[in-house]
Amino acid sequence: MNQEIEIEFKNIVTEAEFNLLCEGFSIEKTAFQQQINHYFDTDDFQLKKHGSALRIREKNNTFTLTLKQPNEIGLLETHQSLTIDEGQEALNFGNIPIGSIASQLEKSFQIDLSKCLYLGSLKTNRAEIPYLGGTLVFDHSFYFDVDDYEIEYEVKNEKIGKEIFENIFSKYKIPIKQTDNKIKRFFLMKQKKQ
Repeated sequence: MNQEIEIEFKNIVTEAEFNLLCEGFSIEKTAFQQQINHYFDTDDFQLKKHGSALRIREKNNTFTLTLKQPNEIGLLETHQSLTIDEGQEALNFGNIPIGSIASQLEKSFQIDLSKCLYLGSLKTNRAEIPYLGGTLVFDHSFYFDVDDYEIEYEVKNEKIGKEIFENIFSKYKIPIKQTDNKIKRFFLMKQKKQ
C-alpha cells in the first residue's frame, strides 16, 4: 500500500483544442498508452455519497486498486498492487481483494465488501510529460457512447500549479471550463443510460 495527495487541475477541451495542445507540446501519437479504469461502488453508491471513489486501473498487464477520498487539499489516494488473478476476480465477480484498502473501506465507511459491485469501465489513451515541476497529462477517454478530451496538470503546490495551468490555456486562447473528474462523468453518463 502507498498513499499520496493528488492535487490536479483539469479542463475538458474539444478535439481541435486537444490537437492544438498536442502539437504545441510536441506530443506524438506514439506517446499515448491505453489504460482502463474499472469502477466499483455499492448498489446504493455509499462511496459516492462520501465523495470517494474506488477503481482498479489496468495498464500494461498490471492492476492497481485505488481508493480516492476527500482531503483538506486535493484527494487522498491509497494504492494497492494486485496480482492478475486478483484483478480478474474483482472484475468478474466484484470481489475486492483483502488488504489495506478493504480494511479502510470497512473502517472508514462501514462498507460490507460483499456489497461492492463492478459498475463498468472507462478507457483512456494517455500521454504524460513533465512540465514546470508537475506532470501535464493529455487524455482521450471512451465510455458508453462518449469520447472526450481532457488536459490535466498534476502538481505538488496548489497555488503555483493553478497559475501555470491557467497560463497554458491563456497562451492557446482556450477557455477553462468546470470539469468533473472521470468517475463523475462516467456515473453521470451511466445514470442517463439507465
